[in-house]
Amino acid sequence: MMNFAESHEPWLGQVPADWNRSRIRNVAVLSPGYSGTPPTADEFCTIVPMELLSEDGGIDVSNQKPAEEAQSGLTLFEQGDVLFAKITPCMENGKGAFVGKLPTRYAFGSTEFHVLRPSRRVDGKFLYYATFNPVFRAYAAENMTGAAGQKRVSSRFLKDTRLFLPLLPEQKLIAAYLDASCAAIDAAVAAKRKQLETLDGLRKATITRAVTQGLDPLVEMQTTDVDWIPKAPKHWRVVRVKDVFDFFNTKRVPLSAAERGMMTEKIYDYYGASGVIDKVEDYLFDGTYILIAEDGANLLNRSKPLAFLASGKFWVNNHAHILKPRWGGDDTFFVNLLECQDYSLFVTGAAQPKLTMENLGRYKIAVPKPAEQRLIAAFVREKDGEFRALPAQIEAQIETLTAYRKSLIHECVTGQRRITEADLKQMKAHG
Repeated sequence: MMNFAESHEPWLGQVPADWNRSRIRNVAVLSPGYSGTPPTADEFCTIVPMELLSEDGGIDVSNQKPAEEAQSGLTLFEQGDVLFAKITPCMENGKGAFVGKLPTRYAFGSTEFHVLRPSRRVDGKFLYYATFNPVFRAYAAENMTGAAGQKRVSSRFLKDTRLFLPLLPEQKLIAAYLDASCAAIDAAVAAKRKQLETLDGLRKATITRAVTQGLDPLVEMQTTDVDWIPKAPKHWRVVRVKDVFDFFNTKRVPLSAAERGMMTEKIYDYYGASGVIDKVEDYLFDGTYILIAEDGANLLNRSKPLAFLASGKFWVNNHAHILKPRWGGDDTFFVNLLECQDYSLFVTGAAQPKLTMENLGRYKIAVPKPAEQRLIAAFVREKDGEFRALPAQIEAQIETLTAYRKSLIHECVTGQRRITEADLKQMKAHG
């Protein structure tokens, strides 16, 4: 039976009685500088900006530059150091890393993370997990100082942080166990994210086939003279967007962030190029319309939906086209048809990609009559619901795995779960 003692820390309850109490400054050097000779001007160093630290402890060390270009305004670290993000929101999001391997002798990174260099009294990987512990990070977040939005974890706070350390062999055992456990959890999460990608690809392919070829697999097809419509059902018409849609772009009114900030009763959606970006106190439209981005990088990289429905009472700025199908055209059919198109040949501007109303209006699509549009729309809604139900389950599984990863780290580095050699062997065998 294990014996526990009170930690007397506001973020931590009891800890193993046989663990030693210390502070980070007693077992590691903060902002340590060079351990050896500084690099020569032509020696290459690794550059790691804050965005190259992931929220699972990963670190991208592929970017290298000559040392004379790298040192200005950056933070030095070396192999074996522990990185701890100190600024909102990176610290709160859990960014940090253990520098296991470096392709160069030295590395430089963002000034927005602390560097801890472990002494011989603490295992570097154990120190990483101890500071990566989400419960401790939540406590650190409560003690950040500075202006809102730019708060930081101070050097003094980190130096004074109490650690509860087992003997060095047990530290190494815990770190090895967490390495194996986290690797297994991360692999499971990656596999589930791959499932999400596969399901999303299948969903898009199913919908694209329905809105571009119809529901009858035996329908007679015809070739067209449009490069991006090699074939379409013979009874469908190839038309320009402006032949089947009314545009309402003249009703758009952009509102600056300052104007929106002055509003008090913000109850209506305010749309931009990629969807809702704010709430406002008035509306321009009342009904269901199709919005499609007019400008922005998303026109080419397609990281977000390009065409989407806006319903009810809402406001639209000048970064989205506003369309409504004529002659009883079905909104669901058309928004999915427009979303699956490739507009890259009609996009202008290198620095700021733009799909003008003129170019969108002359873009050609193949469409059936409204009755068939409604049948296809019903099929799309049914399939879309089926496909989205499965990802919701997978996302819940990912959340469970992520929460377990966090709790496991906390339990192991605080001694609530004691790790044995047998535990490590079993994890490696089944990981």
